[in-house]
Order: sequence, then structure tokens, then C-alpha cells
Amino acid sequence: MAGEVFLLQLAVVVLLVAAAVVALVVQARSSAMLDARHRTLAAAGTFAESPGIVAALRSPHPSAVLQPSAEAARKIAGVDGINVYTLDGVTIAHSDPRQIGKRVVGPFAKAAAGKSFTETFSGSLGQSVVSVVPVKDADGGVIAVVSSPVTVQNVQSMVNGQLPVVLGSATAVLALSAGGTALVSRRLLRRTHGLGPAEMTRMYKHHDAVLHAVREGVLIVGDRGRLLLANDEARRLLELPADAEGLPVTDLGLEEGIAERIASGRSATDEVHMAGDRLLAVNIRPTAPYGTAGTVVTLRDTTELRALSGRAEVARERLKLLYDAGVQVGTTLDVERTAQELAEVAVPRFADVVTVDLLEPVLHGEEPPRLNTEMRRAASVGLQGDHPLYPVGRLIRFVPTSPMAAGLAGGHAVLEADLRATHHWRAQDPANAQLLLDRGIHSLIAVPLRARGVVLGMAGYWRGEDSPPFDEEDVSFAEELTARAALSVDNARRYTREHNVADTLQRSLLPRGVPEQSAVEVAHRYLAAHAGVSGDWFDVIPLPGARVALVVGDVVGHGLHAAATMGRLRTAVYNFSTLDLPPDELLSHLDELVAHIDTDEQEWEGITGATCLCAVYDPASGRVTAATAGHPGPALVHPDGTVSFPEVPVSPPLGLGEGLPMETAELTLPEGSLLALFTDGLIEGRDRDPDAGLAALRAALAGPARTPEETCTAVIDAVLPTKPSDDIALLVARTRRLDPARIAEWDVPPDPAAVSRVRNACARRLADWGLEDIAFTTELILSELITNAIRYGSEPIRVRLLYDRSLICEVSDGSSTSPHLRRAEDTDEGGRGLFLVAQFAQRWGTRYTARGKIIWSEQALHGEAVPAVAVPEEALLAGWDDEPH
Repeated sequence: MAGEVFLLQLAVVVLLVAAAVVALVVQARSSAMLDARHRTLAAAGTFAESPGIVAALRSPHPSAVLQPSAEAARKIAGVDGINVYTLDGVTIAHSDPRQIGKRVVGPFAKAAAGKSFTETFSGSLGQSVVSVVPVKDADGGVIAVVSSPVTVQNVQSMVNGQLPVVLGSATAVLALSAGGTALVSRRLLRRTHGLGPAEMTRMYKHHDAVLHAVREGVLIVGDRGRLLLANDEARRLLELPADAEGLPVTDLGLEEGIAERIASGRSATDEVHMAGDRLLAVNIRPTAPYGTAGTVVTLRDTTELRALSGRAEVARERLKLLYDAGVQVGTTLDVERTAQELAEVAVPRFADVVTVDLLEPVLHGEEPPRLNTEMRRAASVGLQGDHPLYPVGRLIRFVPTSPMAAGLAGGHAVLEADLRATHHWRAQDPANAQLLLDRGIHSLIAVPLRARGVVLGMAGYWRGEDSPPFDEEDVSFAEELTARAALSVDNARRYTREHNVADTLQRSLLPRGVPEQSAVEVAHRYLAAHAGVSGDWFDVIPLPGARVALVVGDVVGHGLHAAATMGRLRTAVYNFSTLDLPPDELLSHLDELVAHIDTDEQEWEGITGATCLCAVYDPASGRVTAATAGHPGPALVHPDGTVSFPEVPVSPPLGLGEGLPMETAELTLPEGSLLALFTDGLIEGRDRDPDAGLAALRAALAGPARTPEETCTAVIDAVLPTKPSDDIALLVARTRRLDPARIAEWDVPPDPAAVSRVRNACARRLADWGLEDIAFTTELILSELITNAIRYGSEPIRVRLLYDRSLICEVSDGSSTSPHLRRAEDTDEGGRGLFLVAQFAQRWGTRYTARGKIIWSEQALHGEAVPAVAVPEEALLAGWDDEPH
């Protein structure tokens, strides 16, 4: 409707303005033509009656006299020209000087007759208005005529000059009218909120129906605290008089508190006020910007909902507590800590005191027994100072009449609403029960900690002092809270069991001690990570020739799989070591094994990553050979206390070598040097850079000479991270050198006759060492080994005796062929030599070198070993068949 009014008013204004403009233009043009007629007639008449015109006309040269006067008069009169003509039409004066002297034909008859006239005609200048006046002499005779023309174009230009003013005024009037119309329409729209008559009628009906039918009181209060509107429900709730509208709120006879609150005009949300015997919830909101300044007040009778709201608030708090329990209970995988978190989250929001008792096997990660009332207290929260509750760690055996035993046997919660009124629970400890009552404890709920069908323990919820006693609703909540916490306790128990199994497996797979050997003095440390055991390991493996292999390795991951993988790799390293392989070949075989495990379809899980460092030390030469597969290199502490990290070529981790050869590094170490092998958990961490870890390790190793045991302690104390995220294995070895006096070597020519000479030389050296007891068997073994080297090997042939913890005999030659032990038949002429060696030596074997092989044997000193089986006499004699005859 506002739009229609606006358009109608706009159309009327436009039509009125257009009509006014047309009328003004027509009137202006008519006035301009009339003015032109008057102006030309006046100009012509004035010039015709001017003094001296008659004398000028009768002068010899009238044009010379009249032309300047006519031009001056034209300019003064504002006409297009003042022209003078003789009666016969000859031009005497003209606005165009070129026309002087020319004859023209014009309507001069009336003027010649002595009459003036004005008319419109078309001439050389276009349509013009011209006035003609006769010039008379003193006798009244007409002697000439004067004409004054004005073109219509000049007349219209005068009118057009006035048109902008006219149009501007019309536009201003139009704009003013349109603006006023728009302002009125906008105000009308704002007043009606854009609604039409039908919509406004429907809105009023709905407003009236809602206002009086809603079961909530509505008041509209003006900015001065006067009541403007009250619906029926508000009148009922506040018992307002019939003429309440228009009166101040404070004069309506309301309760002082609610009257002042309504009249204040400040916002409020669900404020509770008394109005007579009713409890009203009051909401106050300002009406601006939706209406005039004031407030709207809603009143709701909450008398009947008061009790329900209290229960709803309790339910809300309980839900919040369950949510918090889900977040705060089970943050760790520690059984005792999880029990403590359950107690802490329930105090004081549900109970004043909470105790948690767990079955003994649960604390150790084991499966709980079916029926057992003996538990250990794992948590107690609520009572401070000296209190009668059993302390944490106390082993408790609950009597059958106790609520804990009843709940455990029945598998459900037990409620003791009033401990003062019952006595059977006191049988557990009468003196202690009385102390609890004296401290104000009066109510108890005992709930079994049940998870996955297994009871893990009991939770006791106690209330005292001013807290209300527990009821059946509290029992349901306690069961829900305990059930959620029980899952976390069971998860922690299962983790503890897996951790214990993995830790047991890990430690069972690690060396329990260091084997006896003379090459190095060894100390070691193994520390499991906080997250659980991993796959770090170390090993000290004695090798033939008094040598020793030092091995450190690491398997990525934690838990049983990592520990089992570590055991497999350690066993593989030990088995490869029995083949007396150099470190690079040993790691190559280990790399192939890991690659095979990863690709074996029958494996339940592959190896995610493994590294290994292997170093072989020879005390006879002081030389160490090291190779690494993705593992940090060793640290070397020189006898003077300086520390270095030898450059060891790093090959890819195990399983990633793809058949590429491993590289080695060789060093000759002075006697008394310390060789430290370690895993990356020692120098790396979540908050520590590996370079910083190496710097700390260097500082811990440097300094005066220390034993390996002291060095391990110093390194762990100085370098160990605060919370290791990975296992740590540390192996420290102090090198020793074999006494040169206990080493004997001979070169053997490829002549069978040389066997006896070497044998005799060996016998003399054994006598010097005091080993006459084993001289006979040693000569027998050497005879067989040297004979085989001469017969089947190639030069150079060399014999070496090493006197260490055992007597080591080594015979080397330039051939790579290896003898094999076999049992000779009765008809065979040979084949019994290695059989004799195997019977009289503790161990024997073959070690390949870059220039051939070494066949070695080890014998116990002073005849400590005897042959495992009886040796035939002919077999013994076969060992001496190389004697010269």
C-alpha cells in the first residue's frame, strides 16, 4: 500500500510539473513576441521622430548622415536593425551597409499613407517581426519610411535563456515532492513492518491469542517504570487489579523484591522471586530496538518444578562426572595409578571418601582368581591426617559379613544407607568401625570392579558429616562410574601383563653374564624404556684364536614382537659367529635373513627396522675390525683419556642392503684402550639432538683411567635422558694384549719330513710353558693338521701356538679348500686324522682369510679334557705315519 501511494503521488507531481512547464514556455513565448512588436515599433517610431532626420533626408548625402545614427539607435534599442527607405524603395540606411542604395520592394503603402504598422514576414534573416513608421516633414507630408526588424530566432533565444531556470525550479519541486512522498512511505513501512492490511489483521489476532492464551505471564513496562500491558496469566500470577495498566509497578502491591526487580529495567534470566506463595522465574529483556524504550517481563510459575529441577541438576552433575571420569581415569597404563584416578575423580563430587581394593594378581597383571576375598588397598582419597581407614598397600581379608565380601560374592553393588543402624559390617574390625563412625562416616556403597566378566576388586564410596546418605539412585550411578573405571583398570592390568611378559622375554634373551675370555674386560648396562621393553641387545662372543666379537643391535618398536625379533637376530648373530665369519660377511648374512623374514608370507608380522654393529678384536695383534648396518659407530677412549669416534662406513639397516656388500674399518688399539658400543637410545631423545647426545657421551667418557664398570656408571649417570623413550644398551670393553711370550710361530716348508721337526719344536715350547701333560695330544693334532696342509694345501704354510685359557693350535695355508670330518670305513687307508683331532680337542674348525684358511683347535690345559670315545690303537698309530724311517 505504501508503494502504491508513493507511485500515485509521484505521477500526480510529474503531471503538474509538466503542465506548469508547458504553460510557462507558451506564456514566455507569447510575451516575447508581444515585447518584440512593442520594441520594434518603439525603435522605428523614435528614430522617425528624431530631430534632424528631415534635414538629413534632404541633405546631399542622406546615407552618410543617417547610417551612423541608425546603427547607434539599433544597438540601444536591442533590435536587429533600423532601416530608412525612400518612398520609392531606395535604401538610405540599413543594418547591412551593403544594402544602401539598393531598391527594395516592401509593404510600405500604409506607411506612405502616413500610418504605422507591425507585421511578421519572412526575409533574408528568416522569419522576423518588423514595424514600419512614416517620416513626416513640417507640413505633415510623408517623405520616407523607417523600419525596425527583429528575427523570431532571437526572440526564442531569449525565451530559451529562461528555460533552465524554469526547468530547474520544476526539478526542485519534483524532487521535493518525491522526497516527501518517499519519507512518508518509509515511515508507513516502518510503522507496519512491511505488512499489508490482511497480514496486519492476522498478526493482531495471533498476537492477541498468544498474549492471553500462553501459560506464561507477560508484562510490558515503560521507560519510567509504568505498566503498559499485562496478559491474563500475569494478572493471575501477580493478582493485579483491573486498572493496573498505566500505574507504576511499585504501586501494584507486589512483593518488594519482585516489584523493584521488574521496575529496575535491568536484564535478568530465570531469576527466582517469591510472589505470595508462588516461586516465580523472572526473565527481563529490553524492548529496544524492537519498540519504544522499556522492558518486557516474562513470569513462569516454578513452584511445582522446583523439586524436578533439583533432580535435573543432580542428573546433570552426574553426567558431567561420568564424562570427567572418562577423561581423567585411565590416563596411564599403571594399575595403581588408575585406581587412584578413580578415587580422585569421585571425591568430593559424589562421595566424601573413596577406597579402591584390588585382588593381588591384578596388581601384577595376572588373571584374577574366581573367588578370593583377599585384596590389597590400591587407593584411598578423602580423609586427611591420621584416619581409621586401612592405608594404601595394606593386604585386607574381608570377612563374609562385610559389604565388600557380599558385593564380591554377588557381583553387584551393596548399599549400607545408615552404617549406624547396622552392625554386621563391623565384624571386619569393630574398633576401626567405631573410629569411622566417630569421624562422621555414616553411609557406604560397595561396588565390584567388574570388566569383561571378571571381578578385579572392590570400590568403596563413603559419605560422612553433612552429606546426605546414599539412596538407590546413587547405587545405579556408582555402578556406572565403577564399570567405566573397571575397563581402564583391566586395560592397565593387561598392559602390565604384556609388559611383564615382554620384559621377561627380553631379559631371558639378553646375555645373563659375560663369557670368560682374555681378550677384553667387559661391563654392560641394559635399561628398558618407560614405554616398555624394546629390541635393543648386546653380546660378547668368544671366537677362535683368543679373539672376541662385540655386538650391539637395535630393533625398532616395543613389546613382544620387538623382543622376539631381537632374540631371533641375536641367535642368528651367534650362529653366524660360529662360522668364524668376518664382521662384514656376518652382517651380510644377517641382512639376507632379515630380508627373508620380511618377505616370508608365513610371517605374522615383518621386521619394521633393525640395526647392528659388530666389532672383532684380536688380542694377539691388537687389531679391531668393525662393520655397522645402520647403527651408530663405537666410541674409543685412548689410554691417555682422550675420546674419539672412529669413522666406520655405515651400511644400510638390516633388510635394506639389497645384496650390497658391507664395508669394514680396521684399527690397531693400544693395550688398555676402552671401546664403547651403544644403541641410539643413549644419545637420542624427543627433546635432545643426537649431536648434543654425542657431546655429552664424549664428556662422560673422557678423563682419567677407569674400569669398564666405573665407565658404565659414569656414562649412565651423565648421559641418560630423564625419561628414555627407547631402550638403552651400553657395552664397554677394555682391550688386553696377549703376552708375546705365549705366542709361538713356525713356517713349514711343503715337505712331509718337516712335520717331525715342527712337532719337536712344539714339544719343546710346550715344555717351556709347563704344558707337558698335553704335549702328546698336541703333537698328534699338529701332525695331522700339518700333514693335511702339506698334502692338500698350498704355500705358505704356517703354524702358530697361542697359550691362553686353552692351548690354541693354528695351521694356515694358502688354499681355500676345507677338510671335512667323516668316519672312515675299515677298508679305508686314510680319513682318520680329523677324527682324531675332533676326539682330542675341545673344539676345532676352519677360518678363512684373505689369503687362504686356518685350521685351528683348542685344548684344555693340563689334561683337563679326555676323549669322548675310545680311540682305536691303529688310529693313534696313523697319526705318526709321517715319521721318517
